Amino acid sequence: MWNLPNILTVFRIILIPFFIICFYLPVAWAHYMAAVLFAVAGITDWLDGYLARRWQQSTPFGAFLDPVADKLMVAAALCLIVEEYRAFWITLPAIVMISREILISALREWMAELGQRAAVKVSMLGKLKTAGQMLAIFLLLAQPSGIIFWVGMMALYGAVILTFWSMLVYLKAAWPSLTQVD
Repeated sequence: MWNLPNILTVFRIILIPFFIICFYLPVAWAHYMAAVLFAVAGITDWLDGYLARRWQQSTPFGAFLDPVADKLMVAAALCLIVEEYRAFWITLPAIVMISREILISALREWMAELGQRAAVKVSMLGKLKTAGQMLAIFLLLAQPSGIIFWVGMMALYGAVILTFWSMLVYLKAAWPSLTQVD
């Protein structure tokens, strides 16, 4: 169970309180450091999956915990961004993103109970959505104003479009099971 990919996943969860503390430090570089910690989490997300596949070290523990770690870090970061900016045009995409994660997690769990987990497995669209979210969050954490903010906002809205689109794709794949009459 304690291989390097799983250690990286656990590390990502342990990083969350440090990321949050960094964000609130009363120093000028606090947001930059929080953004760096978020980037480290994003890199370890990619790295743990790559290593687990490359070294054939995939485990049930890792398969369970990896998406949980991602969702915890993204939700924490989105909450910090919403609080920082206190603006409807940031709050709405954050709520859509967090809601989608909850919905798709529940859908995957339910489909697994039906023995149809493969119908809603992670797709390339889902991976693009995650990359877009990570970029947007990193930029909005790092730069609360200026050109980086506007690039972050564009990335945020691109990510919310991918979020909604991927949700529709997963729901469409599960639709026959959702509408099946016993």
